[in-house]
Parts: sequence; structure tokens; C-alpha cells
Amino acid sequence: MVGANKKQAAMVNAIETTGILEPDGRIVIDEPLGVREPTSVRVIVLFEEELGEHEWLTAASKNAGFAFLEHPAEDIYASTDGKPLDG
Repeated sequence: MVGANKKQAAMVNAIETTGILEPDGRIVIDEPLGVREPTSVRVIVLFEEELGEHEWLTAASKNAGFAFLEHPAEDIYASTDGKPLDG
């Protein structure tokens, strides 16, 4: 039988999304993927150019790790606190 010893290539489903690579090595994906049960995945991490302040703030504002900052008890500063940088 010709080709009987060859492995067939596995079918692969791919989803492109974005996320945050945490300092401890965990990846936090920005949007739920709709997976209903634990599933092994293969991950390819693509690093983009260094993020500017706007991109970093946008990414941080979508990170669930900062959700606690939306609680009113965390709003402890006012625009009248501190001194202006220019004087």
C-alpha cells in the first residue's frame, strides 16, 4: 500500500486575537474565544514594536486586571490635588 506509513496532517483551526503578555509569562486574551471546555492550544506570540503611551493605556484599559479601578472607592484623587508640573 503506497503511503500507508505517512502521517496525515492534522486539520488546524486558527483564531487571530490580541492580548497581553504578563510579566509572569501568562497571556491574557482581550476577548473571550467562546471555547466551552478546556482545550490544548498552540500559541504563536508576535511582538509588535514598542507600544507608545496611547497604545499602552488602551491595552491597560481593556485588561480585566485593572477592573477594580472602576470602583468608586478607588477614585481618591481630584484635579485640585498636587501641584502643576509647570510651576
